[in-house]
Amino acid sequence: MKTEGLIPADLVPVFRDAAATYGLLSAAQLAAQARVESRFDSSAISRAGAVGMMQFLPRTWAEFGLDGDGDGVADPLNPLDAIPSAAHYEQHLSELVGDLPGDQISLVLAAYNAGPTAVRTAGGVPDFAETRSYIAKINSWAETYASEI
Repeated sequence: MKTEGLIPADLVPVFRDAAATYGLLSAAQLAAQARVESRFDSSAISRAGAVGMMQFLPRTWAEFGLDGDGDGVADPLNPLDAIPSAAHYEQHLSELVGDLPGDQISLVLAAYNAGPTAVRTAGGVPDFAETRSYIAKINSWAETYASEI
């Protein structure tokens, strides 16, 4: 079992609530995604310009960002907003790629990582090393987090 990368305790209920509300990824899978995307770093910024714990690009945040904590501001740097927004966005991605063959969760994670167009063009999870590694890492961390969350 991995010893580093435990879920921040204050975020456990946020992952649980987002999973219960959107019902696609489990709380452990959402937490694993946050671990893989940013190591739970809410101030993370990628080379591509994705920001926050769940690594939203500005145009994606503009369309799918939610005010998860009810403070009147939808902020991708606020985990209380970013976590439910990721689950909400993944529900949308499921609608875009859900008719393709393969595991639904893998398709959605691939769309989150590589974009829904790449997944549709490939007719499933694209043969991109980064995307396949991303899915494998999330699956591995989700197994680790299943007993924690």
